[in-house]
Amino acid sequence: MDFSAELSKVRAANPDAVWVFYPGQSGVEFFQQYVQAGLNKTIPLYSSFTVDALSLPQLKDLAGGHQSTQSWVADIDNAENKKFVADYKKKFGRYPTYYAAQAYDAIMLINGVVTDLKGDLSNKDAVRKSLEKAPFKSVRGNFKYNNNHFPIADFYSQEAKKDAEGNFVNMKIEVVA
Repeated sequence: MDFSAELSKVRAANPDAVWVFYPGQSGVEFFQQYVQAGLNKTIPLYSSFTVDALSLPQLKDLAGGHQSTQSWVADIDNAENKKFVADYKKKFGRYPTYYAAQAYDAIMLINGVVTDLKGDLSNKDAVRKSLEKAPFKSVRGNFKYNNNHFPIADFYSQEAKKDAEGNFVNMKIEVVA
């Protein structure tokens, strides 16, 4: 994709910052073109789902210092997350994605329900009640359901940095919500 028209509009508007939502290859291309246009030197670029474990190996130094937000970050300091990240890196040779963390939590939630109900899933009301309790420890940290069944979990600001081995990864700055 060619973002030159959009980047010309950004340059002309000279905003305080730009925020994008471009997951996947479009995000990589936008980010590269933003840097090539020199806009990163004058207008901060923020994103969600754009600079992640899939795009960082392509962006490398271009993404260094980039800040974004997410409900999971690889360096969340809890035992479940440390084990999840280490096991994932051992098996796949790279950091897990946010999507992998979500899938892992979903599996652990289901396992928690099965364990809580001793394998008897025949009573749908009991399954629902167990799900509402969220009987598992999330890789995301604090996690529970609101009375409307919407998840309540920490949301993090993160920054793209090199780890001790020189790999780019998003690292937690702080809990923002």
